[in-house]
Amino acid sequence: MSIIQRIALVFTIIGAINWGLIGFFQFDLVAAIFGTGSALSRIIYGIVGIAGLINLGLLFKPSEEVERSTEAKPTR
Repeated sequence: MSIIQRIALVFTIIGAINWGLIGFFQFDLVAAIFGTGSALSRIIYGIVGIAGLINLGLLFKPSEEVERSTEAKPTR
């Protein structure tokens, strides 16, 4: 996993936590910190959205660890 994918994953997790707070407690953490509808809030939402799109590629990328583990297993 590249550095960009790791950063995108962090932003996606932050976005998921924010959506959980909205869903369970009707509390928007990003809006509480940066202001409702502010330019900075919209930038944060945009970054989280782009991070989600980057992580979408991880769904279709074959796992190198799974491939390595199946190759390393001795056959009996």
